[in-house]
Amino acid sequence: MRALYTLLWCLALPLLPLRLWWRGRREPGYRTRIGERFGRYEADVPRPRGDVYWIHAVSLGETRAAEPLVRRIAQARPQATILLTSMTATGREAGRAFADARVIQAWLPYDVPFAVAAFLQRFSPRAGLLMETELWPNLVHACRSRGVPLFLVNARMSAKSARGYERLGTLTRPMLRDLAGIAAQSDADAARLAALGARDLTVTGSLKFDMAVPDAMLEHGAALRACFGRDRPVWLAASTRDGEEALLLDAIAKQSLPDDTLLVLVPRHPQRFDDVFAMVAARGLACARRSAGGAIDGATRVVLGDSMGEMLAYCTAADVAFVGGSLLPLGGQNLLEPIAVGVPTLVGPHTFNFAETTTRAIEAGAARRVPDADALIREVDRLLRDPQERAAMSAAARTFVAAHRGAADRLWAWLEPRL
Repeated sequence: MRALYTLLWCLALPLLPLRLWWRGRREPGYRTRIGERFGRYEADVPRPRGDVYWIHAVSLGETRAAEPLVRRIAQARPQATILLTSMTATGREAGRAFADARVIQAWLPYDVPFAVAAFLQRFSPRAGLLMETELWPNLVHACRSRGVPLFLVNARMSAKSARGYERLGTLTRPMLRDLAGIAAQSDADAARLAALGARDLTVTGSLKFDMAVPDAMLEHGAALRACFGRDRPVWLAASTRDGEEALLLDAIAKQSLPDDTLLVLVPRHPQRFDDVFAMVAARGLACARRSAGGAIDGATRVVLGDSMGEMLAYCTAADVAFVGGSLLPLGGQNLLEPIAVGVPTLVGPHTFNFAETTTRAIEAGAARRVPDADALIREVDRLLRDPQERAAMSAAARTFVAAHRGAADRLWAWLEPRL
């Protein structure tokens, strides 16, 4: 099965540079250092010194969650080099925010044997940490063959993903058994991984509860709110996916929020910024692009959040937040960013990618679920008109986050003796 998997990768390889170039139209980072994805490294990529501890965080959220691990390894292994790999441009950019002289950044190579072998030969990691659900059969097999212990940490496995992995059981089971250990976010994640054949499992919680909100980001959020208008109601639609923006805008047109209400609309994928801007304009709503800068006048009804790395600031600047990917059956996005800064948070009916965290947040009173876009706009309107209820949800959110902190400590206590 792994041979067939490798063959399919090899057939796709000639098309992958074209795909990167296409994505680079709107995210130029995809056009940088393309050779690294094939195991080829430019001369200016630093040679590691001492032991190399490798962390792979595919995208933005995983990279932010990896920051406590980077700090712990740097403190506990002062002579070591930390290798931080990514797959997306947003993930690599997020890593730059906390990467220092001891951190090397690189793209993770495509999962074909020659690229994986070149990667491992170049960096010779002492150990590797894969964040969340980054499972690549050839990479895992190569690490096991070379004696590189590879751990899956902050691991999550939704019921939907588990069904997909189960259908590929002859590929999944050997891969999971080749891992040196797995630290899952929840008991449910651990049970699904165990059913797929994983061994040496522990539960340490979600590192995303331990993400610190920098003072600079809070200050940036306050500045954004001043730009939006301190006296007008502001709500955030964060990480929306294709199809959701139309639902939101149509629901707004039917229900008419107060005239001074401002929507900050932040699509999940940067390549869709232009399309969403055109969609808003086509509905006759005055829209400003965040990337254009400047103050937002009172006639503006929508701000398109077409900037990178500002999500926490957007959350801080909002009175109410909706987390996208949940109005349609896409599984939802992580709702911890708005909750971490005490913003009343709403989600749609489809949150299977983050089922346990979402359920607990709702039970704690930090978040609420709505069945569709029309109900979402009604709930946004109600919360914007009720400061006392918003304050109660905000307090519940802060209590909820504080009660679930400590995943980094638990993970490090389990992991450090194994490194």
